[in-house]
Amino acid sequence: MITRSSLIHTAKSAFSYANDKETLHIRMRSAKGEVEKVTLWIGDPYKWEEGGLDGGNLEGSDAYGWSGGEEVEMELEGSTELYDCWFAAYKPTRKRTRYGFILTDKESQEKLLFGEKKCVPLTDDQQANSKALSHLSNFYCFPYINPADVLSTPEWVKDTTWYQIFPERFANGRPDISPANVEPWGSKPTNDNFMGGDLWGVIDHLDYLQELGINGLYFCPIFFANANHKYDTIDYMQVDPHFGGKEAFKALVEAAHKRGMKVMLDAVFNHIGNESPLWLDVVENGEKSKYKDWFWIKDFPVYPDKPLETWDFTNLNYETFGNVHTMPKLNTENPECRAYLLDVARYWVEEFDIDGWRLDVANEVDHQFWRDFRKVVKSIKPDCYILGEIWHEGMAWLQGDQYDSLMNYPLTSAIKEFFAFDNTDARNFTYDVNNSYLNYPRNVNASIFNLLESHDTSRIISEAGGSKDKAKLSYLFMFTQIGSPCIYYGGEIGMEGYKAMGSEDHRKCMEWDESKQDQDFKTFIQSLINLRKEFSDLQAPSIQWLHVGKQQKTLIYQRGNVIVMMNNESSESTFELPEELAHKPIKDLLTYKSEEFESQITLPAYGYKVIQIEK
Repeated sequence: MITRSSLIHTAKSAFSYANDKETLHIRMRSAKGEVEKVTLWIGDPYKWEEGGLDGGNLEGSDAYGWSGGEEVEMELEGSTELYDCWFAAYKPTRKRTRYGFILTDKESQEKLLFGEKKCVPLTDDQQANSKALSHLSNFYCFPYINPADVLSTPEWVKDTTWYQIFPERFANGRPDISPANVEPWGSKPTNDNFMGGDLWGVIDHLDYLQELGINGLYFCPIFFANANHKYDTIDYMQVDPHFGGKEAFKALVEAAHKRGMKVMLDAVFNHIGNESPLWLDVVENGEKSKYKDWFWIKDFPVYPDKPLETWDFTNLNYETFGNVHTMPKLNTENPECRAYLLDVARYWVEEFDIDGWRLDVANEVDHQFWRDFRKVVKSIKPDCYILGEIWHEGMAWLQGDQYDSLMNYPLTSAIKEFFAFDNTDARNFTYDVNNSYLNYPRNVNASIFNLLESHDTSRIISEAGGSKDKAKLSYLFMFTQIGSPCIYYGGEIGMEGYKAMGSEDHRKCMEWDESKQDQDFKTFIQSLINLRKEFSDLQAPSIQWLHVGKQQKTLIYQRGNVIVMMNNESSESTFELPEELAHKPIKDLLTYKSEEFESQITLPAYGYKVIQIEK
């Protein structure tokens, strides 16, 4: 029997959205393993045998006689721990539609109409002419595909491999502009020391990045600020002089663009630095400051009249990022503050032709600000990428009026739990991965930002207990998923480092001594970048799991015509191949060798294969 309470669908959401200006994507969820088949009953709401728009109330008791429905079979898109998710694409002839779901029970073959208001049992002989299927008021509605509401993401993003650069630690190109208290390159990193990295150093190594295969540069903040991380902005209109100022940044963008590389900056608009003239005016003038409403002030004076070490940082007189007293939170609802920040967004796109904005602490800024932000940015450069930093489910920001996509931390977490931490088995890993996809529309997933590590996390090799084999499997999985992958600087050469209380080792200086780089690891990463460029099938919208080991941590999955096999086990794994692979000629896409599979395959400890079945 179908569990009615388990059926889930929400109109105008990740379950029902316009994928483009003509096509609707419809999803629904049922209890795992209960439903054998789902048929979408869908059509034009204004097609009637009687009544309807021309003869009655569409939602009233006389709303019978709708004849616009037709059957569209749904596919099983994926399963999570509790649910099966069903999917169908549909092109309404008039860009408007009503729809419901006809479910067939796996055991009893019971048929059920799942509608917006109630579930109605159906029999085979009733289905074609059932009164329930002509009663419009029980059907979900997609009123109209309005072009302005369709999320349009930049096409170039899906073909981009990003490289995240923490400017202060990547390369020192001009020692003469380093801070006065700069320490020798490679010194132990702390939260307040400087190594002298700058944008000239990035320019010096663009050939290195191009050879690696990188075509997208994502920078942590470059604006004038005090801290080495630059998330405490002093002046949004100036590039930090220790990074080389606007001269260096202009040269960097031009040099990157000549190499076909995109440039994305970090927009830190949730908070500002405590040395900003805007905040200092509030500190000095209190309630008389013209900027007092630019911040969330609870009481004046904003600073307690006692030594800093005695402050209660959880109960300050002003709101901050986290409990960081040096980062007062901006009030983006204030018209003047909002206008100022939007001018910042406009300036760097107009004057320097940047290609993207990554939005820091994006979920703590009001939605209306991001709507205005999108209008400003897209009016100047329609294909500018807008990426939100959100660590949780973020559909509320992905309605076509705010972000293009998100940093895919749910996928990051799934990969680490399985490959690095050994905290889950293969079956539950597939559920976590599927869930990360099913939370969002497919057009969001196409440009989602996939990552394993960043300036906010420990390095993946360290999290894997120093195992580069596990790190390789993590990278292989990430690079064979939809979206655009990112490498955190030095990840390609096997850099390690923990982020922890008192440890900043995840922000070590880039290692440029080739004798200290892991060249094998770098070659492996290059092969993944090349694989991704060569096979567009890796952008297939869904993942097909062909084999999931019950005891061993083995996986076989398919994206388009590319098949990936992985053994996340410290010993070799032998398993039966699915019928569609056994005794088939294949090509190994990493070694370029052709071979033929037997009915079994053995993968060594932490082994892998990426293949294509040859015709």
